[in-house]
Amino acid sequence: VQLQASGGGLMQAGGSLRLSCAASGSTFDYALGWLRQAPGKEREFVASITWSGGSTRYAESVKGRFTISRDYAKNWVYLQMNSLKPEDTAVYYCAAQHKIRYGLRHYDYWGQGTKVTVSN
Repeated sequence: VQLQASGGGLMQAGGSLRLSCAASGSTFDYALGWLRQAPGKEREFVASITWSGGSTRYAESVKGRFTISRDYAKNWVYLQMNSLKPEDTAVYYCAAQHKIRYGLRHYDYWGQGTKVTVSN
């Protein structure tokens, strides 16, 4: 599985961005997720969606503002980010997690990251 993230950029607080991640290879048995790493901080979980699309998970800090979705035909995963805050500034990574490890910290494959900067 290979992952290619895109869509980051500079946005003012309160604005919106949509991140996209193109997956190649079979992701049939994988949850796809987004994690982020802010400067000087550890990488943290943001959101994930299961292999069937029937379940999503979000970090408390983004609930109600971010929405993860998945296009199975195109093999893409998206993160719609609304009401952006300066504390959302980070490099965002898409990642794939095999279903046997769903909900654990370990991810099997990683994309290269896309930078999001939110200014006041």
